[in-house]
Amino acid sequence: MPKILITGASGFIGSFIVEEALRRGWETWAAVRRSSSRQFLQDERIHFIELNLSNEQQLTEQLRGHEFDYVVHAAGVTKCIDQADFRRINTEGTQHLVRALIALAMPLRRFVFVSSLSVFGAIREQQPYEEIRETDTPQPNTAYGRSKLEAEQWLEGVNIPYVILRPTGVYGPRERDYFLMAKSIKQHSDFAVGYKRQDITFVYVDDVVQAVFLACEKGQTGRKYFLSDGQVYQSTTFSDLIREELGHPWWIRITAPIWVLRVVTFFGDLIGRMTGKISALNNDKYHILRQRNWRCDIEPARRELGYEPRVQLAEGVRRTIRWYKDNGWL
Repeated sequence: MPKILITGASGFIGSFIVEEALRRGWETWAAVRRSSSRQFLQDERIHFIELNLSNEQQLTEQLRGHEFDYVVHAAGVTKCIDQADFRRINTEGTQHLVRALIALAMPLRRFVFVSSLSVFGAIREQQPYEEIRETDTPQPNTAYGRSKLEAEQWLEGVNIPYVILRPTGVYGPRERDYFLMAKSIKQHSDFAVGYKRQDITFVYVDDVVQAVFLACEKGQTGRKYFLSDGQVYQSTTFSDLIREELGHPWWIRITAPIWVLRVVTFFGDLIGRMTGKISALNNDKYHILRQRNWRCDIEPARRELGYEPRVQLAEGVRRTIRWYKDNGWL
């Protein structure tokens, strides 16, 4: 029976990876912090292990005595009050984990690192937009993207059988950022920024999980794969589908110029630092929302992993909104 360790197991993507590992009958270890919610980790077959990714020495001791066939590193942060925390958690946390695994001579078959399309930033922004490809030079325009890229680049220099996944916008049940859009639409408003055409891509959480296990089984060491559902959408498509699943509530759709977003996110960051509460509209979010081209080339994942997206956006939104309703979020 394969033995798998999943970091970030209490998070959105991580909790679904745990479920799939259990479904496959693997010995499943969920790495959590003492403060982590276990709301979506209720299965009695789950083995829990507390890992302190910020302390390499302590982490090594916490892992001592264990042997894992696969490690999926899904832990990380997508927004922070202090931008230095992106590097501390996303980059240094990855380094600490890998160094500990190497120090313990862990006999890994595969280390799967969940990165992001955001490592590339705003490139190929001239219309007609072209797909971002693995041969392009990353130019991350967010602190989050820079922290993920630095972790990727560091992995290139270590002796571990790693595979990197770079999903575009991941959505699905339990996800909280896109949920805010659904909540806003239910409350009769939809907000978009920028008048220039925006091509966006999505990937349903189940398809990210599919790719994780394909990477475990088939991924070639050192390879990096983009993940999307294989389609390209316009910026209004997602909100249109949400509104449809909510029963077409009346709404006001506001499209504001980019400079308005810059003002809003400036004050969002300022208020976040003053209150200690992270705002959904922050400096990183400004750069993400103003980016126009989110196309990416998933053919290498299809060809080398056998990855094939199973859930397109309309069906994914339907499942997601149903879950929000059934669980009292909407």
